[in-house]
Amino acid sequence: MSKAKVERRSNRELREVLDELVEHVRDVTRNAETMSKRDLEYAEERLEWLAEEVWRAALEGHDKAAS
Repeated sequence: MSKAKVERRSNRELREVLDELVEHVRDVTRNAETMSKRDLEYAEERLEWLAEEVWRAALEGHDKAAS
């Protein structure tokens, strides 16, 4: 089994954050044309936060797998 499949299955937090990130991107993509400037700014902030969460979860999962 590849390392990617093992990590995805063993790092549930990473999978959940990735799912939330994908859902957010899809929602913004569908609604960007009708969103206010304020909503777009919030969406961008949330995107950045989710990206940081993905990075953190991936690193923590990597550290756990290395132990």
